[in-house]
Amino acid sequence: MTRHHLRTASVIGLVAAAGLALTGCSQGEQADGGDQSVHIVASTTQVADFTRNVVGDTGAEITQIVQPNQSAHDIELTAADSAAIEGADAVIVNGVDLDHIVSDAAASDKVIDTSTGITLQAGEEEDEAGEASEGEGHDHGAEDPHIWTAPENARQMVQNIADGLARTDPDHADAYQDNAQAYEARLDALDQWITTSFEPVAPDDRKFVSTHDAFGYFVKAYDITQDDSVLGSLDDHAEPSEAELQQLVAKIEATGVKAVFAEASVDPKVADRIAQESGVRLYSGDDALYGDSLGTEGSDGATYIDATVHNVTLIGQSWGLDLTAPEL
Repeated sequence: MTRHHLRTASVIGLVAAAGLALTGCSQGEQADGGDQSVHIVASTTQVADFTRNVVGDTGAEITQIVQPNQSAHDIELTAADSAAIEGADAVIVNGVDLDHIVSDAAASDKVIDTSTGITLQAGEEEDEAGEASEGEGHDHGAEDPHIWTAPENARQMVQNIADGLARTDPDHADAYQDNAQAYEARLDALDQWITTSFEPVAPDDRKFVSTHDAFGYFVKAYDITQDDSVLGSLDDHAEPSEAELQQLVAKIEATGVKAVFAEASVDPKVADRIAQESGVRLYSGDDALYGDSLGTEGSDGATYIDATVHNVTLIGQSWGLDLTAPEL
């Protein structure tokens, strides 16, 4: 081989080696997390929905722990969940001890608690004297964690998410804040629609009875009287005995209301019998309210706004209102 050919081969070899080195570097960066997208874990369905609205098209990746129609009270982390939490840049939680299993698994400096700045209410498991009630249901502790049910609180949760992500990912801080403001405007419009929709019903006639204690913040926000006598009566998802069913019917009759809202998991046969014997309409199944969880894609409760419109429409219907869903 001539010296010219040797020199040419050497140059080609150097170029090829450089190309391989660059390729290897690129692959190594991706394998080692060189992917510059922000990785976020969101605990509940509501928190995940808020987070998606704040993130927008920034490219951040979101892992949602609680899935649609699953209760946030029964979170069990899978190996994949734990790995996602460990590798996350931010872990966004509801707070108020609802999803502590998620925040406990994360580094404290990664956690964004959406309950920050929200005035909390006493949990339903305690009475006015601070003593535990005898009702069944989830043990919420001293404070009610269902903060999202009032749109005003949802607004604060969204802002907390935007502020937290802006600290985590300063490069997209403006986008997070702009997205949050746009979504908060929709929440403000939702709040106004609810207020206007309920105006025809006098506050004294705004009575609400549910077998689940997820709506404390909602009823307070809209001057609704909630009768707690049947709370937890069907929350354990077990079919009530004949004696328990008759006690429940008696409690419902004593409230004087025309409708009772139950969880979606209540057996339709049980719901029908309760309704027939008590003379009230029992909203359950597809007509149940979205409380602890949002619904699946395509359902009436696929997003927080959709779920809230669904709930308000049914509550209004129980008071004789015929509401039209707003364009938000």
